[in-house]
Amino acid sequence: MENNFSLLREQKIIADDEELLSLSLSTGSRSQPLSQSSSQLMLGQPPTLPSQLFPPVKPPPPPPHILHMQPPANPSHQEAVIGQLHSHIRRSPSKILREGKIDTIPAPYPWATTRRAAVHSLEYLLANGLTIISGQMQCKKCDRQYEIEYDLQQKFMEVASFISANKDTMHDRAPSVWLNPTLPDCSFCNKRNCLKPIISKKRSINWLFLLLGQMLGCCQLKALKYFCKHTMNHRTGAKDRVLYLTYIDLCNQLDRSFDIKFST
Repeated sequence: MENNFSLLREQKIIADDEELLSLSLSTGSRSQPLSQSSSQLMLGQPPTLPSQLFPPVKPPPPPPHILHMQPPANPSHQEAVIGQLHSHIRRSPSKILREGKIDTIPAPYPWATTRRAAVHSLEYLLANGLTIISGQMQCKKCDRQYEIEYDLQQKFMEVASFISANKDTMHDRAPSVWLNPTLPDCSFCNKRNCLKPIISKKRSINWLFLLLGQMLGCCQLKALKYFCKHTMNHRTGAKDRVLYLTYIDLCNQLDRSFDIKFST
């Protein structure tokens, strides 16, 4: 029975094909052979549709602002520029004065300049007869206040010689003799190691006097940071680091041929 049913279906399909063929010949139209569709129907597959019925959909155009975008910059060039900016900031920290502050001040001492935390050069001082540097001291025992004097050339040579002899072991850090300096003796109560320098406002600190007496360690950390701020040095870190920078910078201010350089 199944064979008879298949035979009848094939005969019907052939008859339909012949009828459609004769119809197409009579109308003069050319169409695709029907054997393919007939075979697909026989195999139970859906007929394939021509691609012309469904033309490809074009993607929408990009927004106008995307068309006018500039090409991205070279990443290597950007990194180089950022690196230069960062290195410049590290080498030269910015100095920002608060509102109402000015960069110049009246010179607090004959050996100081009108710039904050700056002293005249050794050549200038000697040429103008400033060979003695004085400062105010106070005894921690008897509270007497008086002035002591230092010979400029002699004391500076002592500081420079100490730095030259110990620069390889300092590692950019102030040694203990700078952090805890030995103080002068009091000539009134005869107590030893008891005279401390009088330090008032930061803008009036006698930097050259403290350098010659190797008493910069008596300054508080905020005063040393003030010095480094106005001399364009790093002012972050422990006290021994900032104190070292203060000593070296003052020596460079006095003598520009001083051979101790910063390693920052």
